[in-house]
Amino acid sequence: MDIAKLAATAKALVAPGKGILAADESSGTIKRRFDSINVESTEENRRDYREMLFRTIGVDAYISGVILYDETIRQPGADGTPLVQVLSSRGIIPGIKVDKGTQPLSFSPNELVTEGLDGLAARLNEYRELGARFAKWRAVINVGRDIPTARCIEVNAHALARYAALSQAADLVPIVEPEVLMDGDHDIDACYDATKATLLETFAQLDRQGVSLEGMLLKPNMVLSGSSAPDRAPAETVAEYTVDCFKRTIPAAMPGIVFLSGGQSDDEATVNLNAINVLAARVGAPWTISYSFGRGLQSAPLKTWAGQAANVSAAQAAFHHRAQLTSAAQQGKYTPAMEGAAAAV
Repeated sequence: MDIAKLAATAKALVAPGKGILAADESSGTIKRRFDSINVESTEENRRDYREMLFRTIGVDAYISGVILYDETIRQPGADGTPLVQVLSSRGIIPGIKVDKGTQPLSFSPNELVTEGLDGLAARLNEYRELGARFAKWRAVINVGRDIPTARCIEVNAHALARYAALSQAADLVPIVEPEVLMDGDHDIDACYDATKATLLETFAQLDRQGVSLEGMLLKPNMVLSGSSAPDRAPAETVAEYTVDCFKRTIPAAMPGIVFLSGGQSDDEATVNLNAINVLAARVGAPWTISYSFGRGLQSAPLKTWAGQAANVSAAQAAFHHRAQLTSAAQQGKYTPAMEGAAAAV
């Protein structure tokens, strides 16, 4: 394990103005997204869609890394060039999703636990040989009546820490993703409490497993009202709650936070990211705060593409524009007026 190299990779992933594209949708998730545009989820269509994003001219100014799915990291592009090479040749760092998804937590049917530790060391070494330089593991925490439970938080935090230690042993930067879901009608205070408890336990477990904080990144949720809450908190409140929660839970030694968009719309995720960065700069937060968006970067280009080769240029323009706006938010420079410039791109 080369801690200096891991730390350098972690810092490169949160370089100023840059963030991560999460293109690691499982087979089921990508099918649902393709269903929304009436496109069949074949291997060729999945390849064409992702390659379209990866080859977008100029997007490397805003995208530092891409999280890939197992299929994609092994896949050649249409011209035979491995997609990993397409990325790395442009200075974009390839990464890989390594968890095996969630299952119901025993004796708590409304909570989930992430699986995938069995055989993980061998898989991580294989992914390193295939070109990955970082990995990602997602834990899911639901908010509702009497949940999350301490047991759910503990078992998921332990798995995240074991994954992170194994990743660093394989010379891969672990992205640790404890996601408190925004699904539900809970208020922002409930999300704050669940997020605080989850992060405190996650970093305690990371410490017990000997994980180097300098060589990892955190991919958390923003502290938000539930998606169906009657009175959802505005961006300024989201920023206040999120920064306060993080200051109380996240060690300064960790170089960066890369938010998930977590089901937010493109503009909501961007507005909230901008507000958080403006406040973080004002209070002198010790970490770089960036993005690791999936839907928040892909929704517009997916709809524009619609599975048609004739739409590739327009879809790439939509992706470039979304990445540009998200980069501006990462620097606290975004304004809603920038959204209207999409038509000119």
